[in-house]
Amino acid sequence: MKVTALIPDDLVADVRKYAAGRNLTESLIIALREWRAFQKIKALNRRVGEKPLEFAPGVSAEALREHNRR
Repeated sequence: MKVTALIPDDLVADVRKYAAGRNLTESLIIALREWRAFQKIKALNRRVGEKPLEFAPGVSAEALREHNRR
């Protein structure tokens, strides 16, 4: 999608520096994908905070750890 946007120069410079894309477009894509992933993690954390995960009956964290060590 082609987009025209007014973005402050210092913000563009930081995005280019930290995203390290080959060009501005790639840097913006990297930054936007990372932002989207972060937002999804925040939403998941909110949902887990509202309704914590529970182990199924007969399953415990200790049993799972032991199983994974084998």
